[in-house]
Amino acid sequence: MRPLDGITVVSLEHAIAAPFCTRQLADLGARVIKIERPITGDFARNYDQRVKGMSSHFTWTNRSKESLCLDIKHPKAFEALLKLLTTADVLVQNLAPGATERLGLSSEKLKELNPRLIVCDISGYGNDGPYRDKKAYDLLIQSEAGFLSVTGTPDTPSKAGNSIGDIAAGMYAYTNILSALLLRGKTGEGSHIDVSMLEALGEWMGFPMYYAYEDASPPQRSGASHATIYPYGPFPVGDGNTIMLGLQNEREWLVFCEKVLKTPVLAHDEMFALNFKRHENRIQLEKIIVDCFSKLNIKEVTDLLESAQIANARMNNMKDLWNHPQLSARHRWHEVGSPIGAVPALLPPGVNNQYEYRMDAIPDIGEHSEAILTELGFDAHTIQELREAQAI
Repeated sequence: MRPLDGITVVSLEHAIAAPFCTRQLADLGARVIKIERPITGDFARNYDQRVKGMSSHFTWTNRSKESLCLDIKHPKAFEALLKLLTTADVLVQNLAPGATERLGLSSEKLKELNPRLIVCDISGYGNDGPYRDKKAYDLLIQSEAGFLSVTGTPDTPSKAGNSIGDIAAGMYAYTNILSALLLRGKTGEGSHIDVSMLEALGEWMGFPMYYAYEDASPPQRSGASHATIYPYGPFPVGDGNTIMLGLQNEREWLVFCEKVLKTPVLAHDEMFALNFKRHENRIQLEKIIVDCFSKLNIKEVTDLLESAQIANARMNNMKDLWNHPQLSARHRWHEVGSPIGAVPALLPPGVNNQYEYRMDAIPDIGEHSEAILTELGFDAHTIQELREAQAI
């Protein structure tokens, strides 16, 4: 038994935030019915063709779902959606702001239709306020939330290498829905959840915001190095590789000087004796560390850091991550079906000894339309009419 077995989620979703949320609900056993546009489907299907013709984003966020194509502006298709929502447990949507109200799916009407329904709206800026109707994509939210101002090099602001604004919103939608399911178990009533990408990523910006409290200077962009702790970041090694290391306290600094740099006296140099001094004099200290590492290869540097119990990591690329020995040793790779055959997929984070995650196929566009409509009581003639009208 999985935690969400028996829970039905209907999702008016596209792109990343909502699909990432609902895929995680599916991982826990929920039945997720993904409503897609007829013919074209979720536009994220066509972002790229890197997974044997499938989009990388879509492959990542859409396993274990059923695809139902509906043109919900068509009366019969809209009727099908209402029938679904009558008995569903959760509705997730990330359509344009106000779109569900214009379709006749306001939270008030949905509560009349199904008082136990949990409705989760995901948008860029939330359901009210002066920015409500402003278009919001992941990179724009990274900019609005100040993420770009603290990420990159001193000369160049840089976006995150993944859709961090979408991911943040998807995670908070996911946890809010789980909380609402727990609450419904106590009250018997559904909830209306309003998740904003700006607020989600804004929460994750807590450290730099407080660092800049009351107009103090904010953390400076420092590439892959830590903005305020040093040495904490990447350093080149003699064989052309890069090692990432991090010192968190003065005890580690003493050990680093003695066992790694082999220069114990450096630990007490007044230029480097405390973290804020090392940060102020990072250019001088960087030269000392690079000079030391330039005589060693990556294994030798790693061995020294490990023997000194200094935190370190290799700067892996995507090939390295695919082949990471720790993921392999913990059996984190699985296979899921898809329209183009089996593809590898990482199991969700967290190992629970009471259940296994659901890892079912990625659906083709409208793959489950006929079966779901039949389940809802539509006869073959009506389904054919909807197909001819391109409403499914």
